[in-house]
Amino acid sequence: MVEHASGAEPAGPAGDAAEVLDRPLPEGVRHKVVALVSDAFGGLTVAELPSQLRQYARFTPTRRAKFAGNAMAAALEGDPLFRQRIGEKLREAQPELSRALESGSPPAAADPVDVAAAAYVLRPAGWVKLVAAAGEEALRADAERADEAAQRELERLREELAHAREHTKSETERLRTELEAARKEADVLSRKLRSALSDVKRGEAALRRTNAETEALKSDAAARVTAAESESRRLRTRLGEAEASVEASRRAVREGRSIEDMRVRLLLDTVLEAAQGLRRELALPPASVHPADTVDAVEPGRMTPKDIAARALSETDPALLDQLLELPQCHLVVDGYNVTKTGYPQMPLDKQRLRLLGGLSMLAAQTGAEVTCVFDGAELLAPVLLAPPRGVRVLFSKAGVTADELIRQLVRAEPPGRPVVVVSTDREVADGVAKSGARPVASLLLLKRLSRV
Repeated sequence: MVEHASGAEPAGPAGDAAEVLDRPLPEGVRHKVVALVSDAFGGLTVAELPSQLRQYARFTPTRRAKFAGNAMAAALEGDPLFRQRIGEKLREAQPELSRALESGSPPAAADPVDVAAAAYVLRPAGWVKLVAAAGEEALRADAERADEAAQRELERLREELAHAREHTKSETERLRTELEAARKEADVLSRKLRSALSDVKRGEAALRRTNAETEALKSDAAARVTAAESESRRLRTRLGEAEASVEASRRAVREGRSIEDMRVRLLLDTVLEAAQGLRRELALPPASVHPADTVDAVEPGRMTPKDIAARALSETDPALLDQLLELPQCHLVVDGYNVTKTGYPQMPLDKQRLRLLGGLSMLAAQTGAEVTCVFDGAELLAPVLLAPPRGVRVLFSKAGVTADELIRQLVRAEPPGRPVVVVSTDREVADGVAKSGARPVASLLLLKRLSRV
């Protein structure tokens, strides 16, 4: 309930002395005032509303009255301009009542609460008396309704009391009759009970003997079961430990042998293909050397060291990547996002991945090299549904592991001596893989090579 103290508006336009409520606004009048403000609220623009009420501008009148009742009542009391605007809307909605109030002659047949609420908003001369009269009228009506309800309740209780007395009298007679019959039956049952008690005592004695024997048997069986369960648990524990130990040993032997066999076989293939490539490159004669072959001279058609120097390739020439991929058992490791964001950063990530993997698939088919493309898993918003293209291994780094670290792990996993080429413009990645024996090349070099695919 909103209380009003000093700060009320002047009583009328003639500048009469200010009228002030000396008591809280009656509850019924307050609810009616809030309803009037809520109905008129929708006819105002947001700019015409006080700042504390603008958040309720889009509410329906019912929700506005429910959630913004206190705020609207406070604004109506403390903001004369807002009260004036509400009064104008009230005059438009209820012109007859408004004119009657402002002329000082409220309709006699009107609801006192409606009259008091309208007077509180419009503030004509004598509005405080109208509000006070409405409060007294509401209290008087509540008292009359309460008195009528009390009278009806009293009559109902009297009727229930009379009915209860009649019911109690008839129930008493019935119970007396039943009591006499129960007494006679109780005498018969008492005799039967004494006979039954004698039989029960004999049965209890026999039962105690049987229970004693049963308890002895249960104790012995429980002791045997406990001992058996203890031994079974001990044996199961030892069996589990033995099985775990055997399985751990088998797994260690199997994994160690598999990894070492793979590394040795891969290194052996690398050495054999390197030897074959060296033999093809050197083109050595079978085994014969003639003295004349040791004389230093330039033969017709043979390249001089100056000619060989002229064949050196720059770091940005795609042919350099072709030479590296022709090395036996070469493994090409690509820093995926580093390449795509260098070549086509404006595309979405999924389109970048598809474009790069398509080019790598054709490159793998042309060169026969092993190709692994690594993407940073931190860039993913959800699991990627991606079918790796033929000839390309696609890896995403796990949570907490960057793509750079995954690339270094791949390089360290290779046996010493195998040619590994890493494509990345990241200086830290290039330096790290170079220390592990890999050959770093720039992303631009791979992009130039893929443009020829």
